Amino acid sequence: MIEVKHLVKKYGEHLAVDDLSFTLEKGQILGFLGPNGAGKSTTMNILTGYISATEGIVTINGHDIFDEPEEAKKCIGYLPELPPLYQDMTVREYLNFVADIKSVKKNEKRKMIDRIMRMTKITDVSERLIKQLSKGYKQRVGLAQAIIGFPEVIILDEPTVGLDPMQIIEIRDLIKELSKDHTIILSSHILSEVSAICDKVMIINKGRLIVSDTPDNLSKHIGGSQGLHLEVKGEQADIKKALESIPEITKLEFEKSSKGGIVKLSAYSAEESDIREAVFYALSDAKCPIYDMHSTKMSLEDIFLELTQEKENVHVSKNSNRLFRRSKQKNEEELAALGEEINNQESEHKEEN
Repeated sequence: MIEVKHLVKKYGEHLAVDDLSFTLEKGQILGFLGPNGAGKSTTMNILTGYISATEGIVTINGHDIFDEPEEAKKCIGYLPELPPLYQDMTVREYLNFVADIKSVKKNEKRKMIDRIMRMTKITDVSERLIKQLSKGYKQRVGLAQAIIGFPEVIILDEPTVGLDPMQIIEIRDLIKELSKDHTIILSSHILSEVSAICDKVMIINKGRLIVSDTPDNLSKHIGGSQGLHLEVKGEQADIKKALESIPEITKLEFEKSSKGGIVKLSAYSAEESDIREAVFYALSDAKCPIYDMHSTKMSLEDIFLELTQEKENVHVSKNSNRLFRRSKQKNEEELAALGEEINNQESEHKEEN
């Protein structure tokens, strides 16, 4: 359905997209991730034909986006980061305008628009001017215009920006429903959302592909996917030596501990390895008693940070490190709170149905 080969985009000396290749089959939902400035929006703009590429090939449903732009664009619905809305039109007028641009048949247009407004929950504002709508409603109108004509490929750049948790659930359900008949590329900074609805995740950084896999398999691309958080009494050097004797352990991370004589650390292993028994015996032999041990698994947020940060070769001061850790912790807490609120409302939503 979508095939990208050796895509390159340069702005002068700046390399925005660097030899990017991937394929996507019909009915798949691709989560497209990367830090700000990684090249996500540039890639999406190339896929939709909004901008040209310096090098490479992009094929949409068998049509080359550069050689057959009109045929390729007929197969694409696109919601950019800033929805292309005409503020002085009503919602219905705007969707009629979009339907005319997309050459929707006159005898099908009204029925299609009514259906899409119901799908995106904007029927109740259909006669209001777009400039009078909230940010959340504007975002849903932008999503509605992307769906007009029911194109084979739908590309969504941050589709849930400005939506409240219940609206996010509704859009998530809509995307899942659309994937039955459409191929979808979704860019989002809410990683719990990507993990919940995407069949495949692709992470890029500085324009280059870092990893492409299913959400469940992403953790296999880093040093460890699951691990143990430990509090152990003893000397750090003795504990480290004992744990390094366990071949299944791929990474050790030590933390500062306020408790005298207690060492806090995390030991990571491959996903299929259960290291609890080996850790117990190794520390027992080293005469380092375990005060606490519990399992943990890396979240998509942790994997994303691990994969993107390790590609950076940036030296920062101790103060910068502290600021980064506080920022990271704050972002993780905000994401966790939003994810919990969405999950709670989603559970209520399922119970009601």
